[in-house]
Amino acid sequence: MAKSKNNAKKLSYISVPSQIINSISSSSLQSLIHSPKKSSTTTIFTRKSSFWWFLTLFLFGFLGMFIFGFKTDTPFPQKPCSTTHQKLSISNHHSKSKLGIGSVLLKKERKTLKNDHKDEFFVSHVELLAKGSSGIVKESEFWKKPNGLGYKPCLSFSSDYRRQSERILKERRKYLMVVVSGGLNQQRNQIVDAVVIARILGASLVVPILQVNVIWGDESEFGDIFDLEHFKKVLANDVRVVSALPSTHLMTRPIEGRPPLHATPTWIRSRYLRRLNREGVLLLRGLDSRLSKDLPSDLQKLRCKVAFNALRFAEPIEKLGNKIAERMKSKGPYLALHLRMEKDVWVRTGCLPGLSPEYDEIVNNERIQRPELLTARSNMSYLQRKMAGFCPLNAMEVTRLLKALGAPKDAKIYWAGGKPLSGKEALLPLIQEFPNLYNKEDLALPGELQPFVKKASLMAAIDYIVSEKSDVFMPSHGGNMGHAIQGYRAFSGHKKFITPNKRQMLPYFLNSSLSEEEFNRIIKELHRDSLGQPMQRTNKGGREVTKYPVPECMCNHSHSQSLFTN
Repeated sequence: MAKSKNNAKKLSYISVPSQIINSISSSSLQSLIHSPKKSSTTTIFTRKSSFWWFLTLFLFGFLGMFIFGFKTDTPFPQKPCSTTHQKLSISNHHSKSKLGIGSVLLKKERKTLKNDHKDEFFVSHVELLAKGSSGIVKESEFWKKPNGLGYKPCLSFSSDYRRQSERILKERRKYLMVVVSGGLNQQRNQIVDAVVIARILGASLVVPILQVNVIWGDESEFGDIFDLEHFKKVLANDVRVVSALPSTHLMTRPIEGRPPLHATPTWIRSRYLRRLNREGVLLLRGLDSRLSKDLPSDLQKLRCKVAFNALRFAEPIEKLGNKIAERMKSKGPYLALHLRMEKDVWVRTGCLPGLSPEYDEIVNNERIQRPELLTARSNMSYLQRKMAGFCPLNAMEVTRLLKALGAPKDAKIYWAGGKPLSGKEALLPLIQEFPNLYNKEDLALPGELQPFVKKASLMAAIDYIVSEKSDVFMPSHGGNMGHAIQGYRAFSGHKKFITPNKRQMLPYFLNSSLSEEEFNRIIKELHRDSLGQPMQRTNKGGREVTKYPVPECMCNHSHSQSLFTN
């Protein structure tokens, strides 16, 4: 990308603070403009007075520019970080970290606007403050999109699949009910597989029941999170979706089941089909990662169709998520980070946050009291887990990785995820190096998040939307959200996705003898093929097609079929 030439013209502006203008009465201004004619002596005196008056006004304006308007390093008006609700100062050459967008002046002006014009006003101020005196947002190789090799969505179903659809959609005797568990993206995975299982059994799918998660504590139903009518419409030629059991089946005692790991279509039919034909209702629980990752081609395409098209978020979530993404975009390209630094993440992974002995003890005590939460290998020490790549990156490691990969210091960063253990302290290394750091609380206007604050799944959905629309995305740990966004970004044209190569890079993080230049060179080389380029799922046996949609759901020939082909 071309850089600005050194001799490029720069525009400078002098702003006169509104306080000075307001201090001048209208009569005073009128007297300056429309002075009555007097004798020559009086005229000369008046001209001199006018000259000194305007000179004074100019000097006050020039002084006001420095006091009120000469903060060119601030992309947004400042507000305390929503993570801590305190003002944060960093003792380096940057005056303050930029963690918010609210200011007293903006709040006063917002009150005078009509509701339907709030966002237009807000974005215009963001743009003015973001661009600085030159009006040009810096470009960098860091934002460059990987080569997608021409791969595009390719969801053409076979003639056999389409013939079977006619019979399946007429079915009114068999119904599949599913209870899905976990966080938002775990639920998404299970809903995808529920649709596929309904198709395998030729049954109608009752809208999935979302089980309340112990950690998330969210009681949202399917329609609160996802657009139900859109879900039904998109799958209208694949599976019949109903909102509830018909009255003819209400008194039926359902067959209950839990498929084994890697269940195949043959196993599912042999286990459930005969009883389902007889009883009419099948209830499945615990679908997480139960269905085989290697299915026939048509069923893999169906998985992609559900994940990338049918599961659209409900309109209020989509609307706010898109607004926040637009606010980030108004300043130029932005990076989205999914930071996994919450207390429960450190407990579940068997890792330590590296903040202080006090916080390490908090995590260890929680793990001792609730050993069932540990999901990593229990026979490994913390250091072994860390070096094997099983631990989330902390803020220091994320910062060093981004610097090595060429992220510019003025990069605008949106961070998704829950509140980090220790709050602002966990983010300090990242803020010091990349001060333009924001989350949804910083970017939302007053009251916008109020309908969602006690709904963890809905808040996660907003993070998902803003992250998916970013120019670059990087997770600090794998997890379901990272996998879901990786697949979606691939399906959307292989938008840049950085996969931290933790296992290979961490030894270099510990090597203090390396110069910064050599360290950066090594880290770039390790991530040369981990930037979101097309990756064949066939080279990754047993991996989700919703994470690696090539080649089952994407093709790179000129006759790629439409996304809606069925």
